[in-house]
Amino acid sequence: MATRVFIDGEAGTTGLQIRDRLLTRDDIALVQIDPALRKDAGARRDALAEADVAILCLPDAAARDAVALAEGLPTRFIDASTAHRVADGWVYGFPELSPATRQAITGAQYVSNPGCYATGAIALIAPLVAAGLIAPDEALTINAVSGYTGGGKEMIAEMEAEGAPAHFAYGLAQGHKHLPEIMLRAGLTRRPVFAPAVGRYAQGMMVQLPLQLEGRRLDDLRAALAAHYQGSRFVRVVDPQPRIVPTSLNDTNLLDLSVHGSDENGCAVLVAVLDNLGKGASGAAVQNLNLMTGADEGAGL
Repeated sequence: MATRVFIDGEAGTTGLQIRDRLLTRDDIALVQIDPALRKDAGARRDALAEADVAILCLPDAAARDAVALAEGLPTRFIDASTAHRVADGWVYGFPELSPATRQAITGAQYVSNPGCYATGAIALIAPLVAAGLIAPDEALTINAVSGYTGGGKEMIAEMEAEGAPAHFAYGLAQGHKHLPEIMLRAGLTRRPVFAPAVGRYAQGMMVQLPLQLEGRRLDDLRAALAAHYQGSRFVRVVDPQPRIVPTSLNDTNLLDLSVHGSDENGCAVLVAVLDNLGKGASGAAVQNLNLMTGADEGAGL
């Protein structure tokens, strides 16, 4: 029997991409409501009751309301918003984080999709904290650039308008919504400095972690990442290249990690590349859905 899936917020960028990844699958039956009723509580409650799994592609407050609306129902949830990424009772939906995380996702009722920037940052930092190569209280800086689709409809309209800037930095007051999940899921006790930016291209993301080596060696950093992600289907540790292009993994669910720098000079830059709409959003949601329903992990990806 096909798994019944309701995408609450199907009309948004992430929702549309999830829908497109599921439409052709025989093992998935989409539960849909009249677009005119998409904000009607009764219609949404009925859709949530019909669905085996609901994927929330909503603003944070609306995502919390959707979960409350389904109170008493057996519906399982994947929340693509920020609302539940550090919440008790929710499994963090980054299966490559640890075997325990992957196992927890398979049986969870509530799974929170990671943020796009957070996916790259945590993928680099968490294995190195676990290996003792980054101290939990180390002073870290995270630099990142994303395509403008990560900012939603308003930013898409702004960046596609005539005269839009080629690039801009934002979130410099250090209150970015991804910081709490980065700290919690990477095992950090000291708040990193986070410097995100947006480029005038639709999708694609690069996250950079500069490090003073201070006794560490590049080979040790690479080896720790390679050991952690050995056998991973979607996370790859790749050789350093002279240029890194943030759009190189667009329309995939891949995440590439690389280590650059110089032992002699004592400096390194670790880089993560992903599609902010793929492994950073819709791809991750579909991967989690596959794990939750027992489908092939790569189905639709």
